[in-house]
Amino acid sequence: MYFQLSTTQATKMLHNLQHILDKSSAYALSKKIDMSVLLNARLAPDQFPLIRQVQIACDTAKLGAARLTNQVEHAPKHADDESTLEQLTQRINDTVAYLASFKETDFASAATQHVSQPRWEGKYLTGEEFLMQHILPNLYFHITTAYAILRHNGVDVGKKDYLGAMPYKV
Repeated sequence: MYFQLSTTQATKMLHNLQHILDKSSAYALSKKIDMSVLLNARLAPDQFPLIRQVQIACDTAKLGAARLTNQVEHAPKHADDESTLEQLTQRINDTVAYLASFKETDFASAATQHVSQPRWEGKYLTGEEFLMQHILPNLYFHITTAYAILRHNGVDVGKKDYLGAMPYKV
């Protein structure tokens, strides 16, 4: 479960995020809007803009898997200085490639792993708590917010874009 949710599901959602960003680029071109307008858009004055939503979604995915497997030192580092769609695309691609480097066996002790991070000031969550109460909600929150920013600004995205392809059986 830990491998599937923190790598496979996160990868799917990052691909869906990229698809939504691609649609925003096509929209900006068709409406003759500078892409930076969309990249810097936000839903509320005190909320992060689209660029930061993408950065945090990527960080949540990569650091989630890294912390569950006790491999934080191997996680790619990003300066959070992206300002173009191409740079955000590269960050998503780097994150997806990093997630692809994990094997299911890397998560053997994920459930009982004590997970902490600097801003938690010495507190920790178990791996199960971290996955279910931090990684997944945080990943979905930032991807949903990116979706909402673009939808609010007129980009023609819908639920199918957010959910992506379904593994239907016949």
